[in-house]
Amino acid sequence: MPPAIPSEIRIIGITGMPEVQPGDDLAALLVSAAQNQGTAIQPGDVVVVTQKVVSKAEGRVVRLEDVTPSPLAITISEGHRRDPRHTEVVLRESKRIVRMDRGVIISETYHGFICANAGVDASNVPGATTLCLLPLDPDASARRIRQGIQQRLGVTTAVIISDTFGRPWRSGATNVAIGVAGIDPMLSYVGQEDAHGKTLHTTVLCVADELAAAAELAAGKVLGVPVVLIRGYPYQPSESASHQALLRDPDKDLFR
Repeated sequence: MPPAIPSEIRIIGITGMPEVQPGDDLAALLVSAAQNQGTAIQPGDVVVVTQKVVSKAEGRVVRLEDVTPSPLAITISEGHRRDPRHTEVVLRESKRIVRMDRGVIISETYHGFICANAGVDASNVPGATTLCLLPLDPDASARRIRQGIQQRLGVTTAVIISDTFGRPWRSGATNVAIGVAGIDPMLSYVGQEDAHGKTLHTTVLCVADELAAAAELAAGKVLGVPVVLIRGYPYQPSESASHQALLRDPDKDLFR
């Protein structure tokens, strides 16, 4: 049976973290920041960490000065505001180009995510010519942070690495989970009965995405809040959690 949903779930933004540098210990930084503001991490918390700080700590940044654009990148960028070197980085981070139109590149990353520009982004990184890439293995990133929290505090948590994706057929973007640790990212109601006694056959919720989206309400995009605690949600623990569960099987993808 799905867990009973409580009447109240808290969303707590963690402030006071310094600008993250390559090699920084994210677990140590966020544990300290949470304690300093009086909201120390507790057992059962879901710790949502934005992709940017994870990528910065792991050195997943590129300077345009170090990139030579290919002829394809130059051609794609003609007539659009994106620097051809930026386009080149997008192409390098793409496993497959899904669609290109009017300067927009929708691609499949090597992780299996389908998103704009392979997740390559210039926002919230210092320097006018610096780009941030997705972590090489977001699940491993989440596991390291989770283990670091447990080593320092002796508490068991779940960790979600979040990023902002656009959505087909919907305006605006929302945060989604790109890496998970300690939490089953899916919640199945298949086989359960609804309030009218009807059996559910296909209802499976992506709770990892829902938690990531909720966390963004406290993190924002310009507030300098890269970590959020979600407290009171009775998630299903999992030691084998992976973002692969979030990806639709190509055989069931009607739009591929």
